[in-house]
Amino acid sequence: MRSQARKLHRLDALSLSHRTLTQTPRFVHSSARRHVSAAPVPSNSTPQLLPSASPQNSTPSRHESSFSTLSRLPMSSVLRSYLIMRMSSSPALLSLCFNVLRRMLDSKTYIMSIERNPLLAKLLKSTFYAQFCAGESPKEVQTNTTIAREALGYDAIMLEFALEVLGGGAASTAEETSREIATWKKGMLDSIGVAQEGDFVGLKWSGLGRHALHLLQNGQPPTPEMCSAITAACDAAAAKNIALLPGAEEEITNHGLESWNLEFQKKYNTPERGRAIIYTTYQCYLKSIPSRIAQHLVTAQKEGYIAGIKLVRGAYLASEPRHLVWESKEGTDACYDSCTEAILKQQWTPTFPAPPGHTSTPFPRLDVFLATHNAASIAKAQAIRIAQLATSLPDSLPRLTYAQLWGMADEISQQLVQDENQKKDTQARVAKCMTWGTTTECLNFLLRRASENKEAAMRTEDTRRAMGREIVRRLRGFLGMM
Repeated sequence: MRSQARKLHRLDALSLSHRTLTQTPRFVHSSARRHVSAAPVPSNSTPQLLPSASPQNSTPSRHESSFSTLSRLPMSSVLRSYLIMRMSSSPALLSLCFNVLRRMLDSKTYIMSIERNPLLAKLLKSTFYAQFCAGESPKEVQTNTTIAREALGYDAIMLEFALEVLGGGAASTAEETSREIATWKKGMLDSIGVAQEGDFVGLKWSGLGRHALHLLQNGQPPTPEMCSAITAACDAAAAKNIALLPGAEEEITNHGLESWNLEFQKKYNTPERGRAIIYTTYQCYLKSIPSRIAQHLVTAQKEGYIAGIKLVRGAYLASEPRHLVWESKEGTDACYDSCTEAILKQQWTPTFPAPPGHTSTPFPRLDVFLATHNAASIAKAQAIRIAQLATSLPDSLPRLTYAQLWGMADEISQQLVQDENQKKDTQARVAKCMTWGTTTECLNFLLRRASENKEAAMRTEDTRRAMGREIVRRLRGFLGMM
């Protein structure tokens, strides 16, 4: 009887995280991660990715020691992550998947159209869509964001409606343009409606339609109809204290994007609000990024508004002119880390110099969003903050958010959530970026995920290994081998 009881206890422990995510949570959520219990990280489980991570309890019980950093994830999520990342580590399989997704995007035939072929749509939704997307409707999104906050412990969510326009195509009529703007506006307001105070909502200016993309690529301002839709979204976000994160796109579009961003930053990122409502996203694979950020910081200081800065490595590398981007991944990494260091320290540096004539210009007030799956970059940012906290009050530091995509780098996200030093930084938070929309609307997003995985085999291999160790750990626990 005792043996049977022990076996049942192990089974309960194995399925705990899955039950947590498939049933409505019964506890009251606090918006601060510091009030969410985190499972301790034992020394014999998944290796620590961030040097500052440490267990919550110095003497964990035997039951507690069976948990790892990834304990909160349901087994279905762990298995799906492992299989998808395993496929991503095979160039042949990943190329096949990429080509199939591309055909789905362009195809009008029954077999390859997810709008006409229900079996294909179901297959896509249960695999890649389920891994990387948050839902097709606000109701589905609400369910997944509740899971992310209450079961997984994230401080904030970044929601993004997936609709966007890439590349050229036929010019739109006035009626089509109005319809495209209305679709974008509805998606934005739905996202803001689901988000909570302190969250983020991502967006694509190209999502406003083909005419918007034409304006952006030619450096022209938005039309009055577009401005009305953008203002409605910004006003709704400001009323709920939610920040909007316009994403960077292909470089041919980015200078137009940045000019739109700066105009709305001036209007909404006022000191009276206390935080940036509009950010600008900078892709650090571009050689010009340090000088562009520096110029925008000087503008923010001169105009007296809060600069919202989101740093990414970039998602359009395959389509960019090669002379505009760094020659190697090491160059991109160095750019990302040097920008992060200068911004967090609020200091001009040799690799992040002030624009000519502005060497004595101080930095403006900053809000920073570090979107990265690179553990080394996160560790460097954390080291800077730890050093600053030793001599400064947290409230004097820039607001900082670490973020990873839903369905990717969960081992990094959970390490951050459970990091003791991270919890001491009251101005820093951990967010998960969740894209939503129908399977058709999310195809461009899924294609970029496939493209990124082709370019980042090492990163996906790290996640695959972490998920593999977690599967083995749970099986060993179930079999009584802990």
